[in-house]
Amino acid sequence: MFVSVTAFVFSLLFLGVFLSGVVTQISANWNFLDFAYHFTVFVFYFGAFLLEAAATSLHDLRCNATVALEPLLNDNQYNINVAATIFAFVTTACYGCSLGLALRRWRP
Repeated sequence: MFVSVTAFVFSLLFLGVFLSGVVTQISANWNFLDFAYHFTVFVFYFGAFLLEAAATSLHDLRCNATVALEPLLNDNQYNINVAATIFAFVTTACYGCSLGLALRRWRP
């Protein structure tokens, strides 16, 4: 959740800077800043995807074996984790494509 909210806020700030025309007043390499932003968000989303996939893979892990054999995740939690893993993968893939396009703009 932290990754998605942070990426959303910074995307809105980045969009606001472009729409307001501030980019013409600030002397910076905006193509590099775009590449750096997409690289950072890609790395964070990839990490979130890996953590979510690892948490989902613990579905069959049995915990507290001394009292009762219960799965670590019940079926509802497992289904939610599967959906979150799929969406995290799709988002990571989209940011990966955007990263590739930003790299192409930065280094023609």
